[in-house]
Amino acid sequence: MHIHNSDIARVFGEIADLLEIENGNPFQIRAYRNAARTVETLGPDIEDLLDEGRDLDELPGIGKDLAGKISEIVHGGGTCALREQLRGELPPEIEKLLRIPGLGPKRVKLLYDERGIHTPEQLLRAAQEGQLRTIRGLGEKAEQKILEAVQAQLSKTQRYSIATAAQIVEPLLAYLARHPAVIRVEAAGSFRRMKETVGDGDVVAASMRMAEVTAHFVAYGEVRRVISHGPTRASVELGELAMQVDLRVVEPASYGAAMHYFTGSKAHNIEVRTLALKRGLKINEYGVYAGEERIAGETEESVFASVGLPFIAPELRENRGEIEAAREGHLPVLVSVKQLKGDLHSHTRASDGRDALREMAEAARRRGLSYLGVTDHARHGGRSVDADALARQADEIDLLNEEMAGFTLLKGVEVDILEDGSLDLPDAVLARLDYAIASVHDWSGLTREQQTARIMRAMDHPSVAILGHPTGRLLFERSPNVLDIERVIRHAHDCGCALELDAQPMRLDLNDIHCRMAKDMGAMVVIDADAHKVEDFDDIRFGVGQGRRGWLEAGDVLNTRSLAQVRAFFRRKRRTH
Repeated sequence: MHIHNSDIARVFGEIADLLEIENGNPFQIRAYRNAARTVETLGPDIEDLLDEGRDLDELPGIGKDLAGKISEIVHGGGTCALREQLRGELPPEIEKLLRIPGLGPKRVKLLYDERGIHTPEQLLRAAQEGQLRTIRGLGEKAEQKILEAVQAQLSKTQRYSIATAAQIVEPLLAYLARHPAVIRVEAAGSFRRMKETVGDGDVVAASMRMAEVTAHFVAYGEVRRVISHGPTRASVELGELAMQVDLRVVEPASYGAAMHYFTGSKAHNIEVRTLALKRGLKINEYGVYAGEERIAGETEESVFASVGLPFIAPELRENRGEIEAAREGHLPVLVSVKQLKGDLHSHTRASDGRDALREMAEAARRRGLSYLGVTDHARHGGRSVDADALARQADEIDLLNEEMAGFTLLKGVEVDILEDGSLDLPDAVLARLDYAIASVHDWSGLTREQQTARIMRAMDHPSVAILGHPTGRLLFERSPNVLDIERVIRHAHDCGCALELDAQPMRLDLNDIHCRMAKDMGAMVVIDADAHKVEDFDDIRFGVGQGRRGWLEAGDVLNTRSLAQVRAFFRRKRRTH
């Protein structure tokens, strides 16, 4: 891949932007901006200059450090370590805000500091709700311009929840696998990395009769439009949502290399290719090459081994430290669905669930769980449970526990956190239950400090063992509440309250960054389906996928523990408050 001067300038410009958002050294920021302008307007091609052995620090405004960065970008596939480090220190989508016309780094920093906005979707919601006009230096006219700009930006791309993508991609994989010419076939891309939203689908197949496989692919009954069709690759739009899915077919000897290449992420792949270059190797979608000889590529393990690394799970491949952890032998042993022994958040028809208590219990047991927390809503308005309903439900739970050998229902409730941080059930009622989940459902317009303080006060309640879906977001619908999530996570650790990773595909809250933060701070996470009907228990895999992206291991997740250990956790929470 040829690296153009404009590519280098773009990297330097992004570094300057990210440094400015982080309140970096003004002289360093200015140096990168000046270097970007120098490189952009330079006549000779910099990659050609390097090939000729020219010293780049002879260029105006380019010292030895910047010259070294340019060389790193050219030989590192279009990026450098500083850029990826800065990306890793900020929310992963904040760079998308910088692409919105009218939003420079100063405004992005202002929006992040004042409202916690770090994605275009959050910005859109805030602008639609009139939250921007009250920020110093903006006002109503600026808010309207930002609204129009972010709407235009978001209209350029279509993304799907991971669950929606699964509904499209997984039947296609089953269809392809049935063809006799297909030896292996799997999803790759962001879907394999279990990102919470997916832009398009990537599928890799192994076959010696490649043209037959691509022909079978474009003949799939859900194909709405064939975008392209060749002997080894094809692209189509599927179903009413017109999700684009790209198929690449390779011979079996290249399958591992193709899976690594098309799984990504781009930043991860660049780092692996850089390691290969240092060993005199070249990696592409066909294999690992020493000169003209292919020395690896049949499996992903062989690709990693060629650069001295163990296998790295797809969910970790975001260039957020996984390469260094692999090199040092410190990769996490990621949590898996089969390690979950129970689920601590579910609803029945007693509140807003669809199915009866027995049906929910039997569904959980069929999925191999040994305990289920019943946590119907207690809240003002809507379908909910009061003290009398909880007492009746407790009696029903006792009867079911007597007859369901090897399976236990726990008595819980999902209680609302009120504006001042108090709970909407009396202490005497909460004390009769095994535990409570405290969740924010209202008063999203509070300030960052008010929101943080109310949540921390609720977590201090002796009956509250879990903070439910901590940021309150709904993907594509509702931005996260503005709060100091770092303080909340630290407080959860200090007060012995678990943080929920709600596996509902429209929530997936905590996100992966917050899961990693919780792990690093020693706070306990619980991965729950938040099931409102029996089918919802199947969504737990998306929560586990999110947890794996956040580097969570079994020891970081409360509901990988036995029933006795979970009960001890609840008792300990009550004793310490």
